[in-house]
Amino acid sequence: MQNVRRTHITLPADLVTRIDKLVGTRGRSTFLAQLALDEVRRRELIKILEDPEPIWKDEDHPDIAALGSAEWVRRQRGHRPGEDAELPPPPRRRRQPRKPARQR
Repeated sequence: MQNVRRTHITLPADLVTRIDKLVGTRGRSTFLAQLALDEVRRRELIKILEDPEPIWKDEDHPDIAALGSAEWVRRQRGHRPGEDAELPPPPRRRRQPRKPARQR
């Protein structure tokens, strides 16, 4: 079992009622913990994205810098140099027969 800590929070009564209708009284803590975790992750991501210092640095990835990003992606996808990298055309769809018009 995870290390858990009991905490006391206050919520509006109508909100607790709505939560209980969704997850039941026995699922309330798990529901609120998951919501809190999702929001913490979202805010941490926003903080990272708003940071002016880039996370990706070319010097950390010399393999990509040496090839160039487009060639590196082609190789990751399994294409070899000089090979046609275009995707095959999509399969043709068979037409469905028309339904006869309704007579009035």
